[in-house]
Amino acid sequence: MSSKDIVVAEHGSFTAKDYHDPPPAPLIDLQELKKWSFYRALIAEFIATLLFLYITVLTVIGYKSQIDPALGGDQCGGVGFLGIAWAFGGMIFVLVYCTAGISGGHINPAVTFGLFLARKVSLSRAVSYMVAQCLGGICGVRLVKAFQRSYYVNYGGGANELQDGYSTGTGLGAEIIGTFVLVYTVFSATDPKRKARDSHVPVLAPLPIGFAVFVVHLATIPITGTGINPARSLGAAVIFNNKKAWDDHWIFWVGPFSGAAIAAFYHQFILRAGAVKALGSFRSSSGHV
Repeated sequence: MSSKDIVVAEHGSFTAKDYHDPPPAPLIDLQELKKWSFYRALIAEFIATLLFLYITVLTVIGYKSQIDPALGGDQCGGVGFLGIAWAFGGMIFVLVYCTAGISGGHINPAVTFGLFLARKVSLSRAVSYMVAQCLGGICGVRLVKAFQRSYYVNYGGGANELQDGYSTGTGLGAEIIGTFVLVYTVFSATDPKRKARDSHVPVLAPLPIGFAVFVVHLATIPITGTGINPARSLGAAVIFNNKKAWDDHWIFWVGPFSGAAIAAFYHQFILRAGAVKALGSFRSSSGHV
């Protein structure tokens, strides 16, 4: 047993390492393309993203209709930003809980991208997930428009747009930081080291992820409407098809993907000491002590 497999126990004694990091996923895994479990995971990601967009966009449109003075509403009516944030965070909690054992419960291309960078999923799976998520988002918003066409058109279709008074840099920064919070939480909640030592972590993992989405929405709804999920932003933009939504749309891809990349680097190379391990392997292969 090597020294890195020994950990100091609580009272100063030594014990064997009680967890195992899974091996890095291959870059291209053609074998998984032959398995039903792979396509079942794609279906799960598609349906989960569809349901996510359907419920959350309906909530946004419903809130705007409730505060519309033309319909007798007032600014203090409806669910408010707090209710919208709960809808987004609550749906992520529910859907991650339902799909974690099937697809991993990504429901977000930025999450998938971060996990790919950390070698948790293969390139083939990552690309397939992103396609399924984007198609699910588009179909989810299309259902909203089909059932609530007049409300959908009148109240912005739930599309993400940079709000008046905020610069492009501010919007991009909000998306980067917001996605960093989400993806960092995903890495922490699914860390095999924590799952091995805290048996409750696998059960509770969807909860902190849902709360991360909730608190990020509270902070960034007034700035960008909160994207942090390119499938959510794309689905709303494609169906609403508004010029302003498309003008700002790049923010909702560059921001989330940048935030996910930073979170993956921070967790894998700083918190999990990936850089130190890589340096140690290099020194060993070079013959250094």
